[in-house]
Amino acid sequence: MNLIADNNITFEEAISLTEKFIKKIPKLSELEKEAIVSSLVLTENGARGFFVTYLTSDNFLVEEKSSGIVAGLKTSPEIVSELLVKNVTMSTAMKITHQRNNNLEMYQKSARVTQRSVNFIRELSLSEIKEKIKLLINTMEEGKGVYQEFLNRWGYDKEQKEAIQLVIREIDE
Repeated sequence: MNLIADNNITFEEAISLTEKFIKKIPKLSELEKEAIVSSLVLTENGARGFFVTYLTSDNFLVEEKSSGIVAGLKTSPEIVSELLVKNVTMSTAMKITHQRNNNLEMYQKSARVTQRSVNFIRELSLSEIKEKIKLLINTMEEGKGVYQEFLNRWGYDKEQKEAIQLVIREIDE
């Protein structure tokens, strides 16, 4: 089974490929993991499909550290850093929403996505991530900037923005 994504992969195909990849992780070498992840994160669709599947997976295999996966993610620092910063932002905000709705299961799932995203950010230690975190913090503090459209689109309120800032400031330390 070929798990290498092509440049024309759709979001849906990337989700499917990532699901297959996760199941095969124990049988793959670190070099094979790197090649597969690298092919996925080469495009926005591939990277989005990878992260939405990998970060939300119930499979315990995604919790294990993998130098191959990290190396694969590092091959597309711009796309990967943007998506990881946004994943931390969205999942942190959703924790607040689920807490308000007394939905413990969804709260825990959002918390898991936040933690997995933070773990990747720390493991990757990319300058692009640090820059995007600074831009996000500046946008939230000034009410304008690179991430204003993103923040407006999701309509985060004061409590959610405070929670987001708390998490991303901890990463930035």
